[in-house]
Amino acid sequence: MVSLTLAQKGTPLPYVAGALAEYANETKPNSYSVQWQEGASLKGKDKAANSVLIDNGQEFVGSRAAEAFILSALPTPVETAQWIGFAQERLGGAVAFKELELAFSELDQHLQMRSYASGYAVSVADAALWGALRASAIFQRNLKIAGQQVLGPALTRWYAHISAQPFVERLVAAAANAQTAAKPSGAKVTTDQGSFDLGLEGVEDGKVVTRFPPEPSGYLHIGHAKAALLNEYFARSHNGKLIVRFDDTNPNKEKAEFEESITEDLRLLGIHGDVVTHTSDHFQTIYEYALKMINKGLAYADDTPHETMKEERMNGIASQRRDQSVEENLQRFELMRQGTEEGLTWCLRAKMSVDNPNKAMRDPVIFRCNLTPHHRTGTLWKIYPTYDFCCPIVDSIEGVTHALRSMEYRDRNPQYEWFFPALELRPVAIKDFSRMNFV
Repeated sequence: MVSLTLAQKGTPLPYVAGALAEYANETKPNSYSVQWQEGASLKGKDKAANSVLIDNGQEFVGSRAAEAFILSALPTPVETAQWIGFAQERLGGAVAFKELELAFSELDQHLQMRSYASGYAVSVADAALWGALRASAIFQRNLKIAGQQVLGPALTRWYAHISAQPFVERLVAAAANAQTAAKPSGAKVTTDQGSFDLGLEGVEDGKVVTRFPPEPSGYLHIGHAKAALLNEYFARSHNGKLIVRFDDTNPNKEKAEFEESITEDLRLLGIHGDVVTHTSDHFQTIYEYALKMINKGLAYADDTPHETMKEERMNGIASQRRDQSVEENLQRFELMRQGTEEGLTWCLRAKMSVDNPNKAMRDPVIFRCNLTPHHRTGTLWKIYPTYDFCCPIVDSIEGVTHALRSMEYRDRNPQYEWFFPALELRPVAIKDFSRMNFV
């Protein structure tokens, strides 16, 4: 009997070789002895040794070598061989996400009117394809989170059907048993691992709405990934809704290219917003709330030079423009909206406090002029709201129930909360989470 040993943490996970061997055992019982072993490599630090096949003392190291040996003894008609190659080349290894997504789509289309990849019964092609998909972290993540939405109904149906085949069940059970056996007897479960449990308050099942609001001014980084995963986790665990909102309020930095990249990266992570919105969808509404603040005496236009304004805020000194009349502020805000030469010298500030110990509360700027065309709204607007102003407004009107914010925003949380009563908006609960630290 030929022995095949598979590394539980190999890269890639050697499910193709394992599935082929167990499929061979279906056609000719006891052809292979398949077992899993703890670790990423079966040969010390040799990362390629994710599997080792031994036949009469001869070793075949690595999943491709093992797969080739097993396939050499199995009938592989032309169509079957094509799908085996598809599994190895299009679904396995370091395949780019767009190429992998295209492969999923092609496989889904192929399976639209078929129960099996090749022919009218389970074949070695099904075993190879299943193994490649079982080893794909991207496929598994999307299968768990999105299912048919991304992978397609035919592919998900076929995958579930093949997963129920006896040869596949044996392989998966052996992997699970080996993982259990690798844990020391009586070992205690550690409790110092990371947790998503932030202790959200006021949670109602089916009514939780979270949002992930990246700015489309660059590519997604690991800090963004943590925020996105947390927001998705709480939305899904409470049968709620996740909003992916692009915070596109700075036309100097933002591009459609970055939106596309962020969308692709979120899909790579298996994150799928129930709704995708843009802050720019609400520019008119945000503008009207700014007018409301001016009319209530809660905002004023200011043309204080930047450095002087910075110094005054630092030292708790009121701007000379702070006590202008409502009429004067409306007139100057209109010049800002028109983008006139004079309007460009003004900004709009919220009238919160002059000398609050929390400097984030010292009359922050909430609107600025910017003549750069916006990538979605073009030249319609000459003024743009700051993130701190638009975020509580859009969170409230889009129905967000819990705003998850990293610790860097903690000093600005009181500012966020100030806007709700000021603008007579439904409040949104804040929950902080820690930033990613690598030092």
